[in-house]
Amino acid sequence: MIEKTLEVERMEHVIQVFGSFDQNLRIIETELGVKVLDRDNRIHILGEAEDVLLAEKAINGLLTLAAKGENIDAQNVRYILKLVGEGKETKIQELAGDVICITAKGKPIKPKTLGQKEYCEAIEHNTVTLGIGPAGTGKTYLAVAAAVAAFRAEEVNRIILTRPAVEAGERLGFLPGDLQSKVDPYLRPLYDALFDMLGPDTYQKYLERGNIEVAPLAYMRGRTLDDSFIILDEAQNTSREQMKMFLTRIGFGSKVVITGDITQIDLPADKTSGLKVAMRVLEGIDDIAVCTLTGADVVRHRLVQKIIEAYEDYDKKHPAEPAPKKLPPKRYKRG
Repeated sequence: MIEKTLEVERMEHVIQVFGSFDQNLRIIETELGVKVLDRDNRIHILGEAEDVLLAEKAINGLLTLAAKGENIDAQNVRYILKLVGEGKETKIQELAGDVICITAKGKPIKPKTLGQKEYCEAIEHNTVTLGIGPAGTGKTYLAVAAAVAAFRAEEVNRIILTRPAVEAGERLGFLPGDLQSKVDPYLRPLYDALFDMLGPDTYQKYLERGNIEVAPLAYMRGRTLDDSFIILDEAQNTSREQMKMFLTRIGFGSKVVITGDITQIDLPADKTSGLKVAMRVLEGIDDIAVCTLTGADVVRHRLVQKIIEAYEDYDKKHPAEPAPKKLPPKRYKRG
């Protein structure tokens, strides 16, 4: 067992890194099997040599983020520990990214992982961006944040949010109410993100003016969308024909973000996902980026990340059987 001492310039950064009631510190100690003490403006790390070295790199990385004004929470700590364990500690400072957007409640929206940072940079520098990844990686939320930022900067005149109306393994039947009421359940995640960014009152004002449009994908047919920031959510549930139709709606001065999770396709087994086809067809085309987020980029409850990893491991061991081929209908001769 060895002891490593780190000199500390500002104790407020240490307090931020350690977290409320030292909750962040407990994560570091538990994950690495070390003991961390704070005495006389120094941090003392005790444990096995390899574990102490990892803890030193993690704490130094967290102190760097705190010095740059980043908020440190349990998710940050676990992600930093993962980077350090993979030998990527030099990339920690890249997480101190620029603010994409400020929510209606004054909360800054920033990418929290390297994958999210790459995704946001792709949106900024490309006309069309495909964001592929599991639930909880911020695909939709960050895209909406980028859309609101572009709208506030007057880079676009409209925000258009759309998604295919496909149920996730359920049959909702005939929903009551007018047309808007019928499509609202499919579009609720997009509403939620917009409400966070703009607030309900501002959202309603822009909606009435036509600056914001939230509609099912079928409503995009026959339109040309100029000067718009367009987000197609849950794109794994589009057909090949729907995806082609959507991509050909792009007008001048517009930006498009397509998000989806190819592990959660709700189409019938005999239908090919338009998102899967688009990933192959569009690869290598200039001004189109394909960003793949992974379980490491999940920013929801840490159990979500574990669930995703468990399903990935299971799918590797139990590959899905191919869908049965449809047989031609039998023909009967009349007596």
